[in-house]
Amino acid sequence: MTDSQPLDRVLVAGASGATGEELLSVLRPTDLTVRATTRSYGNVDALGRHGADEVVVADFFDSGDAVAAVEDCDLVCCALGTPPSLRHTIGTKLVDRTGVINLVTAAVAAEVSYFVFESAIGVGDSKAGLSLPARLLLRGSLRAKRDAETALRRSGLGYTIVRPGRLTDDPPSGDVIVGQGGDSVAGSIPRADVARVMAAAPFTPDARNRTFEIVSRDGLSGTPRHRVDVDWADDILTARRDHRHA
Repeated sequence: MTDSQPLDRVLVAGASGATGEELLSVLRPTDLTVRATTRSYGNVDALGRHGADEVVVADFFDSGDAVAAVEDCDLVCCALGTPPSLRHTIGTKLVDRTGVINLVTAAVAAEVSYFVFESAIGVGDSKAGLSLPARLLLRGSLRAKRDAETALRRSGLGYTIVRPGRLTDDPPSGDVIVGQGGDSVAGSIPRADVARVMAAAPFTPDARNRTFEIVSRDGLSGTPRHRVDVDWADDILTARRDHRHA
């Protein structure tokens, strides 16, 4: 655990995205109460079926929505991201920056215990893990995620920043290679593996206030550098919520 107080309610921000849905599936068996967010009322029922106990419709460009979404939550797993568009290149109005920073600010005010942020390999000092053409194509969103990372590190919140490689919809590999220090690992990783790392991070002492680059062994590209061993608290993900089946 991250502190002495129990961690009971987790907010999955961006739950209607692909990684967010994987997070709901991973968190569903645990004892945590899971609150999911979406921008569309049309996604509410689907998120409930995926495992959300509570669903909040929120636009994180609105700081008031961020405050309402995080109320009474102990943990935040942030999978906010901009759908593929020209905005990834030009960098205008990206939830990756404004929305995440609004959520970080709200989490500080709500005295949230821990914040996990899904960033990306290619951000900040990890740019060597992404090809130059890809960095040029995504330069707006990479800068936005860099700014969000900086805001989280400066916030005073307990945090883990996870920078996955290229995301795939493959089944979970269960074999994640972790690097730290920017120029570490490159390649791809199933979203399901990313979700397991994010869900375990708040309960993993080795992950506190650290930034990791992650890829799967099968997706590894090139020779890994600056690898680190992290004893992820996977046991928290297998604790069945018996009361849900009573």
